[in-house]
Amino acid sequence: MENIQNVLYLSSFVFVPMVMLLGLWLARNINQVRGVMVAGSSVLLLLAVKLVFDFLGARAADPTSEMLFTGHIDWFTALHIKYSVGVDGISVAMLLLSAIIVFTGTFASWKLKPLTKEYFLWFTLLSMGVFGFFITVDMFAMFMFYEIALIPMYLLIGVWGSGKKEYAAMKLTLMLMGGSAFLMCGIFGIFYGAGGNTMNIIDIANHTNGAHAIDTGMQCIWFPMTFVGFGVLGALFPFHTWSPDGHASAPTAVSMLHAGVLMKLGGYGCFRIAMYLMPEAAQELGWIFLILTGISVVYGAFSACVQTDLKYINAYSSVSHCGLVLFAILMLTQTSCTGAILQMLSHGLMTALFFALIGMIYGRTHTRDIRELNGLMRIMPFLSVGYIIAGLANLGLPGFSGFIAEMTIFVGSFENADLFHRILTITACCSIVITAVYILRVVGKILYGTCTNEHHLQLTDATWDERVAVVCLIVSVAGLGLAPLWVSNMIHTGVAPVVEHILPTAQVVAGL
Repeated sequence: MENIQNVLYLSSFVFVPMVMLLGLWLARNINQVRGVMVAGSSVLLLLAVKLVFDFLGARAADPTSEMLFTGHIDWFTALHIKYSVGVDGISVAMLLLSAIIVFTGTFASWKLKPLTKEYFLWFTLLSMGVFGFFITVDMFAMFMFYEIALIPMYLLIGVWGSGKKEYAAMKLTLMLMGGSAFLMCGIFGIFYGAGGNTMNIIDIANHTNGAHAIDTGMQCIWFPMTFVGFGVLGALFPFHTWSPDGHASAPTAVSMLHAGVLMKLGGYGCFRIAMYLMPEAAQELGWIFLILTGISVVYGAFSACVQTDLKYINAYSSVSHCGLVLFAILMLTQTSCTGAILQMLSHGLMTALFFALIGMIYGRTHTRDIRELNGLMRIMPFLSVGYIIAGLANLGLPGFSGFIAEMTIFVGSFENADLFHRILTITACCSIVITAVYILRVVGKILYGTCTNEHHLQLTDATWDERVAVVCLIVSVAGLGLAPLWVSNMIHTGVAPVVEHILPTAQVVAGL
């Protein structure tokens, strides 16, 4: 009975979007569409908050279980595929992030036209895939939800995007589908390498229910394919080129969900599947990907410095920050891996805030070129102050989420005593300075000075729906920065078992 209750409880994150899809299909006017989206996204946010409290209570009562609220239903017995669900501190944090972005993205798209109903249908389908990905612990189900999350991006960008939207949509889809091909090979390689009896991640890691340890030689084949498969979505160098074009062309809420949540599927998958299930290969081949992620961190930051389009600046910034997530995971200390998940949470909130504000500014000025924008502080003070807060959080100012996440990553990474890891850590630290350069450059250019465009002088500040989205994201960014301990402790309970599994116990560096 408890098994079914847990399945139904966690599956509510998938059922609610399904009900939203039905409600949107039946909606007859734009007000009904908005009503369905607000009601559904509010329910998802409340469910995520409830899950956080339920998880903390269950963890206090049972501190030894690796996964809580676990359950499964037989699905396709011929391949031992089950619909298996369960959450730990990492997935709970990601579900909360997803719910916040979907809720704020709804208000950020309040006035979107044309085809509002169709837009929200695809937006909801994308969010359903994201929620399903984070609740499942079966590799096949995880891959299925992964694909459900990716497919709507083509239409959302190609139909409702801007600029070279058809090119960006096709490029994004082809590159991510290429990553999916690698990922599928890796997943089935893991399945048959573990005995072909289960696709449950926890069973394979713990060698239970017919699973056995995967041969090290096989791990060295499937680890790169799986890591690259997920890494493409996590903007791993040199497979990141879809990201700037995709972000720049996507509509506001899609950019928020894409950069804020969808890219986190890459880091989550690398940690949960590639490294957790193939620990020997992670130690043996990790240095290769560590160099690539180090390049992503620095290259993304330098690229942002030379851009003139606000969305491209934030897109390359996302390449840098998502590279930092993979970088920290590969450092293989409990502190750095905890910092990686904090960075996923922090960057998701920060970049969603950035893209929301950029979309609101673009909707008024009809330009994202920083050379054509100036003096916006006097014209739209609310949006300008929001942009400054987002920028300060992005460059790691204490009191915001970015500082906590990056400090945890760099401290954890420096715990590796060898010269190679420390040189890479110091190199990655340089991205903080570069980030400050492009953030302060943009803030000074577009917000201050005297506005010389007469059309811009007639513009208005944020409307009530835009203020709801911006305030929610600012409160989340500041809340995580001012009170990070409960989130960090919750995440650490999920990180510790994975890191201890990857490394021999004697080599594990104690985390926060």
